Amino acid sequence: MNIIKSFTLATYLAFKEVIRNLGRFMLVSLVIALITLLVLFIAALGEGLGNSNRQYVSNLDADLLVYREKADLVIPSSRVNRADSRTLRRVEGVTDAGIIATSNTTILLPDEVLKVSLIGIESGHPGSPGIEQGRNLGSELAQEVIVDRNVLLRSDIQLGDRITVRSTQGTEDKTYELKVVGVTDGQLYTFQPSIFVTFSNWDEIRTKSDTELGKASTTVNVIAVKAEDPNQIETIKENISTRVENIEVTDIKTAIENIPGYSAQQTTVQTQAVFTLLIGILVIGGFFQIQILQKVPQIGVLKAIGAENFMVGISAVIQIIIVTVIGVAIGGGLSYLFSLSFPPTVPIVFNGVSSLIAIAALLLIGPIGGMVSIIYAVRIEPLKALRLS
Repeated sequence: MNIIKSFTLATYLAFKEVIRNLGRFMLVSLVIALITLLVLFIAALGEGLGNSNRQYVSNLDADLLVYREKADLVIPSSRVNRADSRTLRRVEGVTDAGIIATSNTTILLPDEVLKVSLIGIESGHPGSPGIEQGRNLGSELAQEVIVDRNVLLRSDIQLGDRITVRSTQGTEDKTYELKVVGVTDGQLYTFQPSIFVTFSNWDEIRTKSDTELGKASTTVNVIAVKAEDPNQIETIKENISTRVENIEVTDIKTAIENIPGYSAQQTTVQTQAVFTLLIGILVIGGFFQIQILQKVPQIGVLKAIGAENFMVGISAVIQIIIVTVIGVAIGGGLSYLFSLSFPPTVPIVFNGVSSLIAIAALLLIGPIGGMVSIIYAVRIEPLKALRLS
């Protein structure tokens, strides 16, 4: 019962002080709101940049990627024989396998050009994207293309339209017309929206040097493999390595981590977020330490008339929680409002899990930052506080 009474009185005192000094506490809440805004946008930027780099690979309907040996698991550096995909389909434990050939090109728009990733695939096999609208690619030689929804968001292109793509062939620029037969989603790759064509069209459109002109390619970058049982990945890797020479097999997670710049980029963004949280802890800790120092005599009076250390400590904790929750709520609201104004070209993605982790961390920085002041308040001796000792 005494604990309940102490908690009730501590809550009353905490709210009363916040209301009487509303301007001072709101100022700290606004500082926390700005820190929240910064942390959430850093988290969203990290998610957005990561998505722009890895999205196509992470959304593959596959369990493994097959690279050329000594390519360091870098997709653009890898060259695998196209015919190996048929061999891999016959490997024990493999359900299906499909080629992935990557390059870059530009779509010619009325007033500008749109840079896109050009990906050659085998329709219906791993590597080909899921279709949101329209249909899959037709015959190998059909002049058709599937586009990522980001292409539609960044232009006036619609399903059924014909688009003109431009690529460098030797020392000249050439254009090619393709009909948009399908729309997919979530297929950003190397910071650009992707367009998907058959391997024959990819080989014709891709950027070539003078020595490559007029020569059909027999290689692709990687081969995506779907396993019968994902729990038997290691066994399937061994089976593949036995059947096909001069290759390296890895899972999708490892493939993503080896995308050029991905790991370094994510480490940098996460470091920024951690330092921002540390700054928040110091700001809150400094403010509440000053608060406690200013009211040492009042705490001394409370203890002199019988207030327990529990009540004094809980009162300080409740104040910190109130200020932190208000600040995080304001910052979260501002983040949402600002996010509505960003164009699709800005790589800001508010992922639910990442945002919740960031908010949970922000709610913890208040009590952590105020820990020193709480300990100090609890240790105040009434006689010394009232200068009677």
